[in-house]
Amino acid sequence: EVQLVESGGGSVQAGGSLRLSCAASGYTTSLTYCMGWFRQAPGKEREGVAIINRGGIDTYADSVKGRFTISQDNAKITLYLQMNSLKPEDTAMYYCALRAGGCANMRDSQYFYWGQGTQVSVSS
Repeated sequence: EVQLVESGGGSVQAGGSLRLSCAASGYTTSLTYCMGWFRQAPGKEREGVAIINRGGIDTYADSVKGRFTISQDNAKITLYLQMNSLKPEDTAMYYCALRAGGCANMRDSQYFYWGQGTQVSVSS
């Protein structure tokens, strides 16, 4: 059974930084996969933040480009999200997700495995 466990959320002031982690277990490390971070703010739909494939090719939402960096440890299938220059509009529940195969897009319907989420709150 594939499980994803996020950590690293918290509360910061605008301009601050946080680093999220997501540890995956139960997935065969030799298989192709795509992992990503998604977020959902109250009253809004879940949106893609950043995704990365096993080869390290990444894609970012325009709203976080230049501020967030996605990275991974392939051997352990651990995903990270370094978030700098945080803004109040970044406040949301952040979810880690994984899909078998390559990274086609950031539509959440394409991802089968999800973590429980970690809350990020940014105050002005």
